[in-house]
Formats: sequence, C-alpha cells, structure tokens
Amino acid sequence: MKVQGKNIVVTGGGNGVGRELVLQLLNKGAMVVAVDINPAALEETAKIAGKNPRLFTEVVDISNKEAVFAFAKNAIEKYGIIDGIINNAGIIQPFIHLNELEMDRIERVMNINFYGTLYMVKAFLPYLLKCPEAHIVNVSSMGGFLPVPGQSVYGASKAAVKLLTEGLSSELKDTNVNVSVVIPGGIATDIKKNSNIAYQTSSDSSKANKVLTPEKAAELIIATMEKKKLRSYIGKDCNLMKVFYKINSKLAMGMINRVMATNTH
Repeated sequence: MKVQGKNIVVTGGGNGVGRELVLQLLNKGAMVVAVDINPAALEETAKIAGKNPRLFTEVVDISNKEAVFAFAKNAIEKYGIIDGIINNAGIIQPFIHLNELEMDRIERVMNINFYGTLYMVKAFLPYLLKCPEAHIVNVSSMGGFLPVPGQSVYGASKAAVKLLTEGLSSELKDTNVNVSVVIPGGIATDIKKNSNIAYQTSSDSSKANKVLTPEKAAELIIATMEKKKLRSYIGKDCNLMKVFYKINSKLAMGMINRVMATNTH
C-alpha cells in the first residue's frame, strides 16, 4: 500500500523508531495519527514535525483494552477513515533470568508488546476491512526467533507477535487488508530508558556499525508496507543470525550467549 494520501496510525510515535516513522510518513504525504502514552514525547514529535497539519497526536495506553477500543472508535469518527496501522510500540525486560524476574515486570512486557498489538489489531480490523485497501504492520524482533539470555519474556512476547501476524495474514488472504511483520535486530534507540531499565551506552564502533539507526529502521518498515511484504528481517545482525540459526541453532545460541556475556547492560 503506497502511503501517500493514506491515513496511518503509528504506536510509540513519541520517540525512537516511532517518531521516525511519523516524520517519514508525513514526508511521503500521509496523514499520521501518532500514539504514545507520554504526552510530552508526542509534543516533541509534533514540534520536530513543524506542527504539520497532517499530524495528529493521541495519548493512549495500548495495554489498556478499553482505552484502545475507545481510541479506534474515536479515530474513525474524528478522521473518517484509517487505512493502516503500524504497531511499533514496545518495551524490553530487565536483563535478568526468568527465575529472577518479578511477575509484574513479566505482565507489563506481555501487556504492551503482545496484548497492546493484539488490541490495536482487533480494534481497527473491522474498519480496515471496509477500506478499498488497507495494511497492518506489526514490529516483532530478532529476539522473537533467536533466544537471548535475560530477555526470555521479551522474546516470547515478540515471537507471539510474529506468529499472530503470520496467522492473521493467512486469514486475510482473500481480503483487501495486507499484513506484514517486521523483524529488526539491534536499533540505536532509548528502549532501555523507556522500559525503565538502567543502562550504559557503548562507544564500540564495531558494534555500532551493525546496529540500525532509527531513521533507517523506519525507512525499511515503510518500504515493507509499500511493497506488501509479509515478512522483513532488517539489520545486518538480524539477517546474519537468521542464517546461522537456520544452519545450526545451537551454534547461533552459543554466539548470542557469548555476546551477551561480554556486553555491559
């Protein structure tokens, strides 16, 4: 679905990849509804966009089912039509093993990453099915197909997003709604900070050149929508590990274990 002239909802639009998605969609001629739980972050996105008249912001907690369904209903009433949604919002867990992870942290990750995506799809799908052409993009993660120590619940949430999207694609194959899942590797964003996790940044250029910038990630996500691709693996690290994992999953898991053991989080 070409985005020019379309009305598109983007979750997590207050920072990182979500903000870049908003800005690039606007530059391509779309009308954008940026969704975030943080009103100050949305205001900053609007400021960077130059108070673009095609940008609208909505403060929504996507982990709240009633709030998401109310938002979808209000969005249709306010904007007339929504042609596409990009479910980008997500958080990670603290870098600790499952046995040490508290249930409230587990529930928060699942509620935002999986249920937030599910609520958005369920809330908007009836309206999307009435459009001449529509598209759903769900953002998963490399951690959704390759286990990462200390991120088991995050990985489970993103694996659920991947399978949900692929199943939905099969169910909608004879409709006007296309579905895509984007599977990124590392992206240079503030996801740890936004997930309320203490962290340190690294200046290691050999690692940095394998990590996507938010700008490039957003560009590839929009390209996935416009090319109607079911599945996109984006980032050098993600594509490399996808190959390794198919050839020898035990070897790939060992590589990830070694990388995680040497990194400072």
